[in-house]
Amino acid sequence: MDESINTLDPSNKSFRTKVKLAKKQKQNRPLPHWFRMKADTKIRWNAKRRNWRHTKLNI
Repeated sequence: MDESINTLDPSNKSFRTKVKLAKKQKQNRPLPHWFRMKADTKIRWNAKRRNWRHTKLNI
């Protein structure tokens, strides 16, 4: 029986890893609607938006 050791065990996170994941989760949101409606802004969407399948964090 060949057992491989999984180094990325998702249920056992260190506190530092958990804090980093929480920060990235909070950053991954769209712009507020009121900000888009401001007259002098050209920013229409969050350029740093990330999808969990497409872009990995490498933490």
